[in-house]
Amino acid sequence: MPRKLKNIELNRLSVDEFRKAQKLPIVAVLDNVRSMLNVGSVFRTSDAFRLDRIYLCGITAKPPHRDITKTAIGAEQSVDWVHVPSTLDAVKELKQDGFIIYGVEQTDTSVSLDEFDFSSPEKRCFIFGNEVDGVDEEVVQLCDHLIEIPQMGTKHSLNISVCAGVVLWEASKAHVHEV
Repeated sequence: MPRKLKNIELNRLSVDEFRKAQKLPIVAVLDNVRSMLNVGSVFRTSDAFRLDRIYLCGITAKPPHRDITKTAIGAEQSVDWVHVPSTLDAVKELKQDGFIIYGVEQTDTSVSLDEFDFSSPEKRCFIFGNEVDGVDEEVVQLCDHLIEIPQMGTKHSLNISVCAGVVLWEASKAHVHEV
């Protein structure tokens, strides 16, 4: 009969071990995300998939804050992050650093997430937008690729934290055995 594993049996890294560990060449950019609970959730997802860092842009809240910690459950201590007042500036910097920029947004040229092959080792940046307005139009224009998650229901979008979980898993799963 199966039994649930205890936390000690999961062999997770300590915060110090995580900070020293090799990271995936993936960053998440949060473009004016309003909800601190969503921000915390992206921290937790970024920790789970060992992303390089998170860019918190515009009005996106930054740690320390109890509402971020509530969903991050300490991941805001392990994942590197930087606050940049302008998402445009963050994206321009990442492009200069050699990142391929993926906007996660529904546009007339978006490609379905399941059509991308993320197995090559290039550095990738994924931009997740505001809960109401999505990724800013000027930022969309700087993207190398625009992707969207296929959906079959009546709603036109997913919550940003769910969206980030789906996209970041797809992007990281090819590298899961490398780190």
